[in-house]
Amino acid sequence: MLGRFIKGPGEQRAPQSTQVPATPNGAVVVQPVQSEPATDDFLSLKVDLHRHLIDRFNLTALENASKDEILDEIRPIVREFVRGRNTPLNARELDQLTSDTADEMLGLGPIEPLLKDDSIADILINTHKHVFIERRGVLEETSIRFRDEAHLLRIVNKIVSNIGRRVDESAPMVDARLDDGSRVNIAVRPISVDGPLVSIRKFSKNPYSLERLMAFNSIRQPMVELLRIAVQSRKSILVSGGTGSGKTTLLNALSSYIPPKERLVTIEDAAELQLQQPHVGRLETRPPNVEGKGEVRQRELLKNALR
Repeated sequence: MLGRFIKGPGEQRAPQSTQVPATPNGAVVVQPVQSEPATDDFLSLKVDLHRHLIDRFNLTALENASKDEILDEIRPIVREFVRGRNTPLNARELDQLTSDTADEMLGLGPIEPLLKDDSIADILINTHKHVFIERRGVLEETSIRFRDEAHLLRIVNKIVSNIGRRVDESAPMVDARLDDGSRVNIAVRPISVDGPLVSIRKFSKNPYSLERLMAFNSIRQPMVELLRIAVQSRKSILVSGGTGSGKTTLLNALSSYIPPKERLVTIEDAAELQLQQPHVGRLETRPPNVEGKGEVRQRELLKNALR
């Protein structure tokens, strides 16, 4: 299978040389080590390996490949690269390097495992040196970090390019969405003083119901009954609160009482609601792929969408 994704003769850029004298049996250097590789050295190795693979692979062909296919394809190249750098890695570290590199090529690099963790509600990147998460309302710092600012910017550009946007000195702040619907806010220099700032608000795959909120002692039975009657009676309900206070969670829970035969239209600053009804129209007042976010532009977008 090797070579399926390798660039043709006319496509490949000059790759970094990885030729070194071969060992007697041609094996990768996997000498036992007493501790984990130095963090900076391991990060540097991953970033250099990623650049090496980008030079060799046809990225268009990778778009429809699964992670397993990518792993099968890059595993021998990773072994060759590690041997060329004369880096002592044991088998576990070599497998981790291969998996991390696949995440770098297919996903969002170091934070890919965080995106897959359903217990994490928010991912906060404060420059390339610090990555925080919020889990069950508690903020904690992780051991994950990026090699340098350029590494983080490469991931940022991957996010915004997927929705046809850009972020740079002329447009240093941008709102975006990931494929799973997670909301992303990005700020870069010059408005972010110390380096790029990224916040990712993840959404539960299984939205909370009022019954589940009641089980968590977030709401009492009489209030559940009152809200259910208000929704089914088409009463106006105002939900307000600070950031992270549960506004979207409550709205999703309330929406479960809307009959499936109703026609629903949501108008949001950034699309977050997860309505389960079959007939839903979703509008954003600040669509991430449309420039011009003034009030006039917003009114034009909504007017055209509602026609």
